[in-house]
Amino acid sequence: MPEGHTVHRLAAAFDRAFAGQRVRTSSPQGRFSEAAQLDGMVLLGAEAVGKHLFLPFAPAADVDPGAPVVRHVHIHLGLYGSWTFAGDPGFADAHAIGAPRLRMGEREEELDGAADWRRLVPRPTVRLRIAGAHGLADLTGPTACEILDAQGRQAVLDRLGPDPLRPDPGGRERRRFVEAVRRSRTTIGALLMNQKVVAGIGNIYRAELLFRARLDPFVPGRDLTAGMCEEMWEDLVALMAYGARTGRIVTTQPAHRDVEARIVERSRGTRQNGDEDPEVVPREKSFYVYHRQTLPCRLCGTTVRSGDLAARTVFWCPRCQSVRSRRASWTRENPAAPWALEAPARAPAG
Repeated sequence: MPEGHTVHRLAAAFDRAFAGQRVRTSSPQGRFSEAAQLDGMVLLGAEAVGKHLFLPFAPAADVDPGAPVVRHVHIHLGLYGSWTFAGDPGFADAHAIGAPRLRMGEREEELDGAADWRRLVPRPTVRLRIAGAHGLADLTGPTACEILDAQGRQAVLDRLGPDPLRPDPGGRERRRFVEAVRRSRTTIGALLMNQKVVAGIGNIYRAELLFRARLDPFVPGRDLTAGMCEEMWEDLVALMAYGARTGRIVTTQPAHRDVEARIVERSRGTRQNGDEDPEVVPREKSFYVYHRQTLPCRLCGTTVRSGDLAARTVFWCPRCQSVRSRRASWTRENPAAPWALEAPARAPAG
């Protein structure tokens, strides 16, 4: 399932591709018949909140996004959802965002010329197609795809906790996170997967954030100090901001990347955008504990463990994360994030 940084990248892609344009909408699959209500309307932009995407449609470009006439398409990609893009040169900096999919047209006849994308026939699985002046986007396999009014959009937002990638003037969202964690008897590993506590975290960020914080995943939230929670929030903001910029989750310090540079791949493997690019940090060097069960910890050599928590597999080092009340010394001594020490030459596509 795409984590929050991916959905924020998706919202940015829609802003660049369609914001302010009058677009055509359809549902080739037929399961989103409401697309006919939006056909010919202006797509005002895009909004990401946690793992949720909102696309506001209005009769004209000068309509206020909060006006009653605006219709918000609410999309949650879930495990299998994906957006696939095609268009003029420079239209989109990624061919797909979400679950792995073929490039649009890979199973169709070869097309020539700048207007090729206009001739692409949608696959029968396309739930929603949005076409603008310079390109189009196809949605397949989402968990949710629905039209909401302003009240319905707000109802979704009210169910979500703070999003580390949204503006937080005055630190209100950080305080919401700290308070939600500290008043709960639930384990911190389960709390981090609860979208009502913090929106946008998935299994990779959970495992890596807890390792960087040296926190046992099974410690109750109420046992943590406010300072520990605040440090965890700040680290999460930095990690996800890097992910939103590059499309990749990288949590390791450069000095640790070549130490036991292995992960335990599943059948489909842990995929990240730009894996084929030799200039990016490869996935086997990107994580401390995620998918590294049975392998030695990069820092202490102890075997990384895995177990079930909050209906997902959690990964942790029983030695590094056995002390509950201290941060990692290398984090204190090296406050610069790993990407600040070794920034990629360019953001990989995807």
